[in-house]
Amino acid sequence: MPSYKAPVEDVTFLLNDVFQIDRYNNLPGFSDASADVREAILSEAAKFSEQALQPLNRSGDLEGCTRHDDGRVTTPKGFKDAYKQFGEGGWVGLAAPVEYGGQGLPATMAQSINEFMISANMAFSMYYGLTLGAVAALNVHGTEEQKKTFIPKMLSGEWAGTMNLTEPHCGTDLGLLRTKAVKQADGSYKISGTKIFISGGDQDLTENIVHLVIARIEGAPAGVKGISLFVVPKQLINADGSLGARNGVSCGSIEHKMGIHGNSTCVMNYDGATGWLVGEENKGLNAMFVMMNEARLGVAVQGLAQSEVAYQNAAAYAKDRLQGRSLSGVKAPDKPADPIIVHPDIRRALLTIRAFNEAARALVVWTTLKSDVAHRSDNAKDRQEADDHMGLLTPVLKGVLTDVGFANSVAAQQVFGGHGYIAEWGMEQFVRDARIAMIYEGANGIQALDLVGRKLPKDGGRAAMAFFAEVTGFAKENGADEAMKPYLAPLTASLGHLQQATMWLMQNAMGKPDNAGAGSTDYMHLFGLVVMGYMWARMVKVANEKIAGGDAAPYLKTKLVTGKFFMERMLPETSAHLARLQSGSATVMELPADAF
Repeated sequence: MPSYKAPVEDVTFLLNDVFQIDRYNNLPGFSDASADVREAILSEAAKFSEQALQPLNRSGDLEGCTRHDDGRVTTPKGFKDAYKQFGEGGWVGLAAPVEYGGQGLPATMAQSINEFMISANMAFSMYYGLTLGAVAALNVHGTEEQKKTFIPKMLSGEWAGTMNLTEPHCGTDLGLLRTKAVKQADGSYKISGTKIFISGGDQDLTENIVHLVIARIEGAPAGVKGISLFVVPKQLINADGSLGARNGVSCGSIEHKMGIHGNSTCVMNYDGATGWLVGEENKGLNAMFVMMNEARLGVAVQGLAQSEVAYQNAAAYAKDRLQGRSLSGVKAPDKPADPIIVHPDIRRALLTIRAFNEAARALVVWTTLKSDVAHRSDNAKDRQEADDHMGLLTPVLKGVLTDVGFANSVAAQQVFGGHGYIAEWGMEQFVRDARIAMIYEGANGIQALDLVGRKLPKDGGRAAMAFFAEVTGFAKENGADEAMKPYLAPLTASLGHLQQATMWLMQNAMGKPDNAGAGSTDYMHLFGLVVMGYMWARMVKVANEKIAGGDAAPYLKTKLVTGKFFMERMLPETSAHLARLQSGSATVMELPADAF
């Protein structure tokens, strides 16, 4: 049976030492998250994820969700009690506004514990993850009445939320949507249409579900300019706040999926359901992107989280499984064979996963800190810089962390040999669960196009230039430190590759857009490697300083070795991405469609 232990030590190192979170105490909510409070939160989150959620992961996968004849959906055994505990523990509203019942703590804390929950049980975590996305959209674009009606109950865990975008004929191209909204005399709307792939579309965890639905008002312009957003509760709400009649929304069926079986992914039918406009008519995309940006960062963490739990189980297995003898001589003479951890290729696989996990975790913390600054700072310049960072790196995080997270889950499965293919070991579930993260909330090819086509040139490339300047400045500032040279030289070389790739796109994509399309995925992964290399350089600098100060924790020496592995064995891949990108689109586009 698989196991999981939350990486509390690593998160603490990042928060306290690498990013020095206490420096942000001028921002609302940060002074409430003192070192003692952070330690307590991380400890309790670890305990809940390890003891309450992880044991339900495999059983939930095997049982799945059930749709009954009356349209009700029940979740796997134990999920309802766990969600009740989750809500009562205040986990849903940890970083949410205090005025609506949240605790107002930094989003950085919430995202860190989110990794724990996802590693322990990805399917379970999706119920509250989509709820938080819906809360964010309502908080930014909803009326005061909508906020007061829906958000407190969602943050308490009594109600949940969903995001209804996709339709059977329309995925990424939302301009094709057909769901319609008809305005009523009382200002409400009647919503009719079908949505698919709706995570948590129906369930028995909460007494109500708040659906956020995009639809087209009668007479609205065609395409994306005619999209509006509506809040459509499963149960209507009476004037006194109590639950009223059932609304005209129901689960038509549950999708039969490759993984995340514990989450109810539903076909939702809206049959004249009563809904209320969120924000302005025909401006639904603005509110939708609030949800999607929240969701994309959460999905990026899913890639990291599945990689982490897969790594932990593969490393434990490698230390226990006896197979063959070491190439350099017997290591366990008292046993019939050596544990497979002695074999270089097993170590290569494990170190590759671990080096990614630790860099990706640092990247998530760094970016979520920027999110906190963007939402909480009263300094316009700081907010702009943080917004630039978020806009540029969100597609990188979503695309790279989920692509590599899946590949790492497969690599961890490989460590088990044939046992990795057998369900009871749990590895095949990690692979199946990780696969969806590359697809939903904007497939990764779309993330790459978004990065190259929109985020990179935005504001004259201001965000990218700021990133290049920051990494260059860090390298110069620490260039005289002998201990840093093995890390800074590869980082500087790879940053050069990223700058070359950026220049090539500027010179070759405007006149021939297919060059941008053909090179976008390589550019995204090149960017991901460089930014993770920067994270490793920052972690190594702190580890060296702590060691020089007398800290003898073995954890720090492990950091140095793992970081060096990343620089020597993983970061050089930037040259291959650059070469592929610079080959252009000619060969990619040459064959006629019927040749495929």
